[in-house]
Amino acid sequence: METFLEAATGLPTLPLTAALVVVGVFWLLAALRLTTVDAFDADADLRAWGLDGVPVAVAFSLLTVVAWGVSVGAAALLAHLVPTGAPAGALRLVTTAGALLVAWRTTRRMVRLTDRHRRAPRRRPGRSASPPRPTDGPTGARPHPRRAA
Repeated sequence: METFLEAATGLPTLPLTAALVVVGVFWLLAALRLTTVDAFDADADLRAWGLDGVPVAVAFSLLTVVAWGVSVGAAALLAHLVPTGAPAGALRLVTTAGALLVAWRTTRRMVRLTDRHRRAPRRRPGRSASPPRPTDGPTGARPHPRRAA
């Protein structure tokens, strides 16, 4: 537990920990209906980053959570594998930058999957996708294909 706390509150993971606290407070305010999830959508355009399709708050939250998790995991792993000193500090900086890159790519994939799922046509279970065929009168009997014309 001590290693985890040191990894989460030590440099270079500390800025991501602060961002995670901000994300947590934002979602608490959203849960209390003091703000809305799409409050930042007019302020930022995420198309250039490949993160459009979900509200900015969702994209930023996903990015922050994934980056923080990867960074803390890498810092804890480095604490056990690499002795302390200048090389360990340089490796921690590189792993934090790598964590941001991994988080961005992971968030992009999540957003694409979410967007694809939202845009998929909805079908009710047990029904075919084809439109219903015409019936012949109130009995529901279908006309013979050759005799219908």
